[in-house]
Amino acid sequence: MPVGFQVYDQEHEVPAKRGNVVDLWGVEEDWEFPTDGSLALRPEPLAPAKSLDEREEEPPKPALFGLKALASFVTVPRMATTEAPGFAARARQREREEARAKARRARRTAALVVIACGCLVALLLTAFGRGGEGAVTITGPAPAARLLPAGPPRPQIVAMHDSLRIQLPVNQSRVTALGYHASGTAALPLDPVGTQANAGLAERIFRRLFGSSGGGVSYYLLEGGVGAETGGLDVGAPIDTDVYAPVDGSVIAITDNVVNGKAYGVTVEIQPSGSPGVVVTLSNVRADPALTVGSTVSAGRTKIGRIIDLSEVERAGLARYTQDNGQHVHIEVHPATALTSP
Repeated sequence: MPVGFQVYDQEHEVPAKRGNVVDLWGVEEDWEFPTDGSLALRPEPLAPAKSLDEREEEPPKPALFGLKALASFVTVPRMATTEAPGFAARARQREREEARAKARRARRTAALVVIACGCLVALLLTAFGRGGEGAVTITGPAPAARLLPAGPPRPQIVAMHDSLRIQLPVNQSRVTALGYHASGTAALPLDPVGTQANAGLAERIFRRLFGSSGGGVSYYLLEGGVGAETGGLDVGAPIDTDVYAPVDGSVIAITDNVVNGKAYGVTVEIQPSGSPGVVVTLSNVRADPALTVGSTVSAGRTKIGRIIDLSEVERAGLARYTQDNGQHVHIEVHPATALTSP
């Protein structure tokens, strides 16, 4: 029976006695809103008792029931999921294996880079050689072929000064090395025809890649001296090698080459044909008996003399690149006014 309704006696049409009504909801102090209000239905509050006439005049009203509304909400933490047995251990093992594999790959990459750099350096040194070589001295007598007469050289230009062309003065088979060095302020600079053998690594790589080798013979730039770094040309060859005129012209002077007060060979001065403003000199030679002042010489055909040994009075810079003491014939070009004939 709904709580709060009265029972009528239909026979006598008088209200029956009110029974004992038990409040199922308890008092307000015992009411827990979050719990009881969310789980139970609460009817509308009871209205004051009315007489029979008042109730007959009013149309009956349906009883209203509803859920007690909540004024707020709460956030419930996510329920923890249960992992399969051994899943965490396998995940950690997989992470460790991936870290070790990454470390191995990094070590292999570093090792390959180091090996590649070493191979590249070795390849460059092998392909282009080193810029400087240590001094090498001869340990025995010269080969027999070096002691035999070789004859005049083939025409080959090794240096130039403006329009003046200087040819190789000794036979090609006798040449040990060619070197340029500073030879005083009076010597005019020469333009080498060929390739510098002791150039820097970057320059040699550039020449090899782009083909600008320069052609001709290989030469070295030697240290020491004052003046233009290509003022003097040393043409290395064994002792007693025949020396021929490097230009066409006429002999204007033959003078002793004095070192420490002692004569070591002679210096031959040649006035080139077509270049009256300069004089070509050759030294470190023993003059040929047939050569005299005023003799006409032809490049590569007229014998000037033979190379002498100066190792006891000077250390030749060319010795760093030859298998002997660097014996050579020395060539310079001077202005014609800077030299005087005897």
